[in-house]
Amino acid sequence: MTASTENQPAAPPPPRRSDATRTAILAAARERFASDGYERATIRAIARDARIDPSMVMRYFGSKEGLFAAAVALDPRLPDLARVPRDEVGRALVDHFLGLWEENEQLTAVLRVGATNEAGAERMRRVFQEQLLPVARQVCPDPEQAPARAALCAAQLLGLALTRFVLRLPPARALAREELVAWLGPTVQRYLTAPNP
Repeated sequence: MTASTENQPAAPPPPRRSDATRTAILAAARERFASDGYERATIRAIARDARIDPSMVMRYFGSKEGLFAAAVALDPRLPDLARVPRDEVGRALVDHFLGLWEENEQLTAVLRVGATNEAGAERMRRVFQEQLLPVARQVCPDPEQAPARAALCAAQLLGLALTRFVLRLPPARALAREELVAWLGPTVQRYLTAPNP
């Protein structure tokens, strides 16, 4: 054995067949939930898209709800807002969430499902409870108002996502990201930091 081959890292083992099957199911489920919504997406259609028997979907995930939960594991990956000036947090949030919606079809799937199904609604509640509420607590002038202020921010951000990415209203789609941040950033900022009306 030569010195050059001794120092080379070992090749990763080939993926196990079960890992490949699980990955195929999750990919098919994400596409189906995004395009059809939770109610219309069926285990049979997801299995057909993944080129497996429907019983395999149930074997891996137990139920349609279990599959949905696994397929749309969300992490909004909020930036460290401690480094953002307090009067710029609104703009930073709008810009961050726009970036997420643009690159992550899972969020669109959850928004579609959340309007009609408790599993999707619970997913969205958890995202905003775990991510948006702490931001409101950091910057709002009265900590007791943080839940209400976070809810107002959520209404603005979800309304934007609904009109731009789900309903695809042409005027909402036509606005550049910078324009949306310029319009909505000050509104979200007011919800977070303005004095109580």
